[in-house]
Amino acid sequence: MSHKPVLPGQVTPNGQLATLGVMGGGQLGRMFVQAAQAMGYFTAVLDPDPASPAGLVCHYHIQTPYEDEQGLAQLMQRCEAITTEFENVPAPALMTLAAHRPVAPGAQAVAIAQDRIAEKAHFAACAQAGGVGPAPYAVIETAAQLQAVPESLLPGILKTARLGYDGKGQARVASRAELAAAWAQMGQVPCVLEQRLALKDELSVIVARGADGQMVHFPPQRNIHRDGILAVTEVFDGHLPTALAQQAIAATQAIAEQLHYVGVLCVEYFVIDDGSPQGALVVNEMAPRPHNSGHYTLNACDVSQFELQVRAMAGLPLVAPRQHSPAVMLNLLGDLWFDADGRGRTLDWPAILALPGTHLHLYGKLSARPGRKMGHLNITGATAQQVRATAQQAAEILGIAPWA
Repeated sequence: MSHKPVLPGQVTPNGQLATLGVMGGGQLGRMFVQAAQAMGYFTAVLDPDPASPAGLVCHYHIQTPYEDEQGLAQLMQRCEAITTEFENVPAPALMTLAAHRPVAPGAQAVAIAQDRIAEKAHFAACAQAGGVGPAPYAVIETAAQLQAVPESLLPGILKTARLGYDGKGQARVASRAELAAAWAQMGQVPCVLEQRLALKDELSVIVARGADGQMVHFPPQRNIHRDGILAVTEVFDGHLPTALAQQAIAATQAIAEQLHYVGVLCVEYFVIDDGSPQGALVVNEMAPRPHNSGHYTLNACDVSQFELQVRAMAGLPLVAPRQHSPAVMLNLLGDLWFDADGRGRTLDWPAILALPGTHLHLYGKLSARPGRKMGHLNITGATAQQVRATAQQAAEILGIAPWA
């Protein structure tokens, strides 16, 4: 849907400041709301949780389910443009909104990201045009497809086609018997089986694309996952081979272009040990929104991923972001709020904030639990060596295991 730019500080006919809306009230929505408010917009959040992080800081919190007709009507009435903060917002709800308001990203792109089968087909199509392909895989929707899985895909990783994130909905399988058992345990829902590959590293690339086709990107981020959840992101010169980084940027731009994407998009990659010094890229998955690995941009770049999200949905110019400081981001999971015996503990924030270049972001969640993302810590500094040393020191204070 084409539209005129929604200008910062613009007063609408009803006498209110122009309002930007977001489907979803988690931490990504919270940081979007804060970026939009800093630029002079009112904000509205649709999320059923009365204590959602974004709902607590927005101007209008619409507390309804995502497909509630009255809630969607309220969001349309309040907002000049609408985005989403997580990929599992029902695509039909976005289609309903898009019939009346500009919505970025669009329902089609979100629907592809919600379904690993469609997502991998899109990646494979982009690879045929000279991009980066996914790991070898097979679709399993029927017993016949289960039986037809090639031996070359074992050992592999079985993943549900829908509603899988942070390592959920996945099982490692080494044999046909394990594959059949895992598929049965998952309720025989549609799945993909990916060949398990020897990993050297993981990285991600975040791009922002406007409705006019203009596209900008952040530097590729090196990521370290533990138990399927992002633990550490590093971004500084030399953290990734130059040719590999350039290939990942080009592949991400192609994926966004083929989708006619509008908004902020993150694509994650594996670096495979193929015997070469730098390794080879395969594409893993995409997120049609700002991403955990891009949180460092809040403190290390002159334009954050959330400001670019605001600019893209409002139809404002996209400027190429400039990273002015080497950065490390530490994810703060709920596990840190408990000791080894499971008793609650108070984290030593004064010691953390006494370290040079530390920037604490807590999400306003009222209770901690293992695996829950409670916040993140960005560390910036003059050199990569200084930033890494400070980050390792902060990790030791917090109880986060060191990394190489």
